[in-house]
Amino acid sequence: MDCVIETERLWLREYTAEDFAALYEIMSDPETMKHYPAPFDEEKTRGWISWNLDNYQKLGFGLWAVVLKESGEFIGDCGITLQNIDGQTLPEIGYHINKKYWRRGFAKEAARAVRDWAFCNTDYDAIYSYMKYTNIGSYSTALANGMKKVKEYPDPKNEISYAYAITRDEWEKLEEEKWIKNGLKKTRKCKR
Repeated sequence: MDCVIETERLWLREYTAEDFAALYEIMSDPETMKHYPAPFDEEKTRGWISWNLDNYQKLGFGLWAVVLKESGEFIGDCGITLQNIDGQTLPEIGYHINKKYWRRGFAKEAARAVRDWAFCNTDYDAIYSYMKYTNIGSYSTALANGMKKVKEYPDPKNEISYAYAITRDEWEKLEEEKWIKNGLKKTRKCKR
């Protein structure tokens, strides 16, 4: 398995066609997709995988499969894509976790790792997450990863969307505070 990102409990890797069944279980579930216009059918789910495979080739990133280290089980996706946020194309961290694994911190852990990857491997000065105003879980994850609400706007898809963001300067300050708190020297090596 080619791992893009490794965390304490997770591997994030590129999608493969073999991920279809596990992804379809998530994307077709009405509860999981209640903040989307509708759950995905098989065609939309296959399209989701294709879109991400295309993003890897064109952009060097996309949503990656989230896999439990302990068992190798696919439990969702998390990554960075370019999204239309109130008329601007912006880098956005997105995530979907199988509801069997909700409230265990997996989205937060994966999103934090993606945030760090994005600032270390891209030139973006800010990273965003956006969601339907009713998606408490999603904006709680954004807040837990140092993002702040920067925008609330009408959105035909979501009625009202919230946008959260963290700037490179804010992220660097968080990283510095973490190193100081843990009595460590700055060790993160970013490729940029």
